[in-house]
Amino acid sequence: MKIDISEITGILKQQIRQYEGKLDVVRVGQVVEVGDGIARIYGLEGAMAHEMLLFENDIIGEVFNLEENSLAAVIYGDYTKVRESSDVRSTGRLMSVPVGDEVIGRVLTPLCQPLDGGPAIATETTRLLESDAPGIAQRQPVRQPLQTGLKSIDAMIPIGRGQRELIIGDRKTGKTAIALDTIINQKGKNVLCVYVAIGQKDSTIAEVVDILRRHGTLEYTVVIAASAADSAPMQYIAPYAGCAIAEHFMYEKQRDTLCVYDDLSKHAVAYRQMSLLLRRPVGREAYPGDIFYLHSRLLERSVKLSDKLGAGSLTALPIVETLEGQISAYIPTNIISITDGQIYLQRDLFHAGVRPAIDVGVSVSRVGGDAQVQAMKKVAARLRLDLAAYYELLGFARLGTELDPASQRRLERGRRMVELLKQPQFSPLSVGEEVVTILAGSSGLLDDLPVEQISRFATDLLRWLADRYPDLVTEIDKNGKLSDEMVVRLTERITEYKGVFKEAQP
Repeated sequence: MKIDISEITGILKQQIRQYEGKLDVVRVGQVVEVGDGIARIYGLEGAMAHEMLLFENDIIGEVFNLEENSLAAVIYGDYTKVRESSDVRSTGRLMSVPVGDEVIGRVLTPLCQPLDGGPAIATETTRLLESDAPGIAQRQPVRQPLQTGLKSIDAMIPIGRGQRELIIGDRKTGKTAIALDTIINQKGKNVLCVYVAIGQKDSTIAEVVDILRRHGTLEYTVVIAASAADSAPMQYIAPYAGCAIAEHFMYEKQRDTLCVYDDLSKHAVAYRQMSLLLRRPVGREAYPGDIFYLHSRLLERSVKLSDKLGAGSLTALPIVETLEGQISAYIPTNIISITDGQIYLQRDLFHAGVRPAIDVGVSVSRVGGDAQVQAMKKVAARLRLDLAAYYELLGFARLGTELDPASQRRLERGRRMVELLKQPQFSPLSVGEEVVTILAGSSGLLDDLPVEQISRFATDLLRWLADRYPDLVTEIDKNGKLSDEMVVRLTERITEYKGVFKEAQP
């Protein structure tokens, strides 16, 4: 084979002409001091606040304090792998997480690294951890209900799509159970759910994931886990990562989303720990001065978007743990003032067997009936007031006060309504089933039944209706309306079954 020198020379000259010299400039600093997840860095004069940094061993960090001669950064991940005098590279990008369909059904760290043994998350799209909350012009009023499947909440403290409803109470009073019931009830309703676990035991998070898997909800749920064993910085970014994932589906896919932050009291403690290590000035209870802003900038991102932006929504269910029922403590009052209402769970009611243990006197939804279907509004209009009056009368009765016949009748009706609103865990009801159950109690049809038989009657009634008259419940589920004619038909059917139920009693 003969080599043509002129041809080779021509190719080389062409390549030389096309060559463009590119200089890859990377700003590099040096770790001066490291410990407890905080690094002090020298040499990155042009760094931005909240800029993402790359330490050695692929460890990610974020700029927090910009000081005169150095900067302080938090380290996400295993900070023991970061050494003094090691190099730190600036990325020029703000902290972001990968988002997209690939994260659905996964259990991830706040940096979207897998915890479930599955493949690594590889998406083309990322979203900033911190982004501005939508303005007034980008929002519309919250009017579409987000059904929890729990009679007591959907009837008295309704939650709308785009609302921020706080779940608050002492430990072990059923806060997480309400959030999980709500997630389970979104099956088949095209709502993407994000459950963020902050500062919980690994065993508790594993139990939650197992519950979600057993009920087939992982197909539309993302779990972000920052356990008690993780560092304070990882617990700090967990809710922002969950919110960013939900926002992607709301803005890009026009979907309704639900975010559960479990819980924000541990999130505040993690932020306090970081701030103390960063030597920021302290305020009340050693929390930093911007502790209110910490949660307001997170929860204000919950929204029902305008039709122009696709009408998607992000509903937030933040959870806060109280100590001995002190809802007037610092962090609870902060979050109460940010949210659109609260569901307060009382320990005494929980131990008395009233579950969910909702204190109707303190619990409130500031969206109210706007987030209820017409059928629920009709049957539950006075339910909350009647129950509050019942608990007040119960206090008088315990003191031995003699009650007049009208008060006695109200007391008896209240006892039956309390029994009727009890609901086992992980057994959410449809809107039609809730309406039928509440109608049976509020119309006085159960006043002649013994209190201890009320719960069984309600369960058996729904089963009997599903077998004999399935169209009644289905019609309410479909259109959410309850006409006067339908009330008459339901009353007849409930009365009919009451006769059957009484005959079956020994």
